[in-house]
Amino acid sequence: MTAPHSRSRRAVAIPVGMVMASAFAFLPNIQAAAADATAGATGTAAVTADATSLSYVVNVFPGFGPSPHVKKAIAKAGGTIVTSYDRIGVIVVHSANPDFAKIIRKVHGVQSAGNTRNAPLPAQSTTDEGAPKVLSAAEMASATASATAAQDPLEPLQWDLPAIKADKAHEKTLGSRKVTVAVIDTGVDDTHPDIAPNFDRGASVNCVTGKPDTTDGAWRPTTGESPHGTHVAGEIAAAKNGVGVTGVAPGVKVSGIKVSTTAGYFYTEAVVCGFVWAAEHGVDVTNNSYYTDPWYFNCKNDPDQKALVDAITRASQYAEHRGVVNVAAAGNENYDLAADEITDPVSPNDATPSDRVIDPSKCYDIPTQLPGVVTVASTGAKGVKSSFSNHGRGVIDIAAPGGDSTRLQTPAPPATSGLILGPLPGGTWGYMAGTSMASPHVAGVAALIKSTHPHASAALVKALLYAEADATPCTDPYDLDGDGKVDAVCEGPKNYNGFYGHGIADALDAVTK
Repeated sequence: MTAPHSRSRRAVAIPVGMVMASAFAFLPNIQAAAADATAGATGTAAVTADATSLSYVVNVFPGFGPSPHVKKAIAKAGGTIVTSYDRIGVIVVHSANPDFAKIIRKVHGVQSAGNTRNAPLPAQSTTDEGAPKVLSAAEMASATASATAAQDPLEPLQWDLPAIKADKAHEKTLGSRKVTVAVIDTGVDDTHPDIAPNFDRGASVNCVTGKPDTTDGAWRPTTGESPHGTHVAGEIAAAKNGVGVTGVAPGVKVSGIKVSTTAGYFYTEAVVCGFVWAAEHGVDVTNNSYYTDPWYFNCKNDPDQKALVDAITRASQYAEHRGVVNVAAAGNENYDLAADEITDPVSPNDATPSDRVIDPSKCYDIPTQLPGVVTVASTGAKGVKSSFSNHGRGVIDIAAPGGDSTRLQTPAPPATSGLILGPLPGGTWGYMAGTSMASPHVAGVAALIKSTHPHASAALVKALLYAEADATPCTDPYDLDGDGKVDAVCEGPKNYNGFYGHGIADALDAVTK
């Protein structure tokens, strides 16, 4: 199946007529068409490197770090080691030698190696970002007037909470303070009043360079950077404190692991750092609402792309082996990820992209399609697959609210928008939408399961997540706008299909079963 040629990897195209009414959010990335909401540019440009240097991952046997032989070979090939993740055998290297990867792949003990980017270090530009629709004072006042004594002021606008029975779950428990969900993303504003009460500073870090930066506040987005990570964090664990919105798991902790550069790229070395940091700092669940640049799909028959898949697979599985449940968004292009082929028009997104036809069973969206990762599709206010959500039988594990055009899926009053409401940096709130917003709902439910079953392994938490989901049959025909054209095809039975996986996440069952 060939999806529409959107130049932003997870940006949601806003239907004509919706552009002025609301802004869609996204799984962040760079470069968007004029009608798309683009991913925000965030992160720090803390890398000091020659203007022609590129970043590489060199994968060796895990356990003991690079051997003297490999270290010598890296230096001889013109490389400088930035850091080494010895337990998973991933070395981050900078080099200005264009043949570095070719040379180092021939070295004994090197299993794979490849450049993580095409743009020289540091990233060269900052992109524009699609602004979320910020709540006005009048909208906030109206919502507050509708709130019950048991609700936070803006909760009446959160149609997504009852859609997964989170409101009922909160009557049982808000989740455990012993559970932490890490938002691997564009940074989290921990000073926001909805996030500050639950923020876990010890599990927060800036991983943009591939090497952990624990400077106080390094995990925050700076002025002008993307609000994406802050919104995601609030969806998971905004405190039930009489302020703003309520998260799916408002009693658990949330941390920020910043992995996006100032130019809006999520590069392999940063993502590897993020998973390893989560694994080693008491994190129970990670949320991953992005894809790893610069390739939309990484094909293992390409030696550079294979190295990226190898590195992030090692890091994500290392985290899971240490008890972390990794949750990721499926993407916003309405791709059938189980199709025989997909046309990828945006890769590499930091150089000159071209249409390439790939087999999604051999070329992977990472971390979304990696083994063990919970892959989340998006639903709208009517409980139907969002118009933009990727799908595919055998790929989608579960679904959750991520919003959709209000025209296509209108929520019941008093909610007025089909998008997802959450906190924004600087103490405000606003609407965003995308599978980026669906994934944190599932991460929140996973946190509630971990709260209820504190000794459960990552595998058991995932098993319960799927078993407790509300089985949802295929939407057939799938024609949201009623124009007579089928916009996507769903395959599979009610309890496991290409639109909803095992079903829609259920927060109430998470705390009662």
